[in-house]
Amino acid sequence: METIRVLLADDHRLVRAAIRTLLEKISGVEIVGEAGDGGEAMRLVEKHQPDVLLTDIEMPGLNGLEVTQRVAETFPKVRVIVLSMYSDEEHLYLALRAGAAGYLLKSAAREELQLALRAVAQGDTYLSAPLSRPLVMEHGPCPNVGVNPLRRLSSRQTQVLQLIAQGKTTKRIALDLNISAKTVETHRMQLMDRLEIHDVPGLVRIALKGGLVGLED
Repeated sequence: METIRVLLADDHRLVRAAIRTLLEKISGVEIVGEAGDGGEAMRLVEKHQPDVLLTDIEMPGLNGLEVTQRVAETFPKVRVIVLSMYSDEEHLYLALRAGAAGYLLKSAAREELQLALRAVAQGDTYLSAPLSRPLVMEHGPCPNVGVNPLRRLSSRQTQVLQLIAQGKTTKRIALDLNISAKTVETHRMQLMDRLEIHDVPGLVRIALKGGLVGLED
């Protein structure tokens, strides 16, 4: 089993210490760094390129949701688990909308933390046990978010979807967005996974339905 490289972000030192203690007891996990605020978290993500970022929601500067969205847009291979004391659906939906691969309550035991890390590192989505499992699988929007499935996407994913729907090649999209072709392909796979679509024509149809492009495009 490959080692999972983890970066931990929380502004409370005692909480970080407690989570670090749990992580150190999990076989196959390497802690590559700790951050006390959102700005530091972004710098360390860029420096270490961890497999998983564990981040609190409430942090000074950039909060955890803002960090999650920026990581999803800029470092799509870094999977984010939001650590939170909030078990309500609104915070869960906001985290999923921002691009989180997991949502874990701070009251979770070491065994659940291990399950979450393994799941998201393998490309799956993980919700803390007390939360609704069907909600994760469906990724359905809450009343405050709306019903458009495109709301599940980060701004970068939306850009990629729009360009795909316009018939742009992977190379052209990479040039337009100043990213690598490999990153474009990663975004395409994430789009298909998040929207539960398995081919490019399906992506085009949902872009048309969502108003990202018109028939003339």
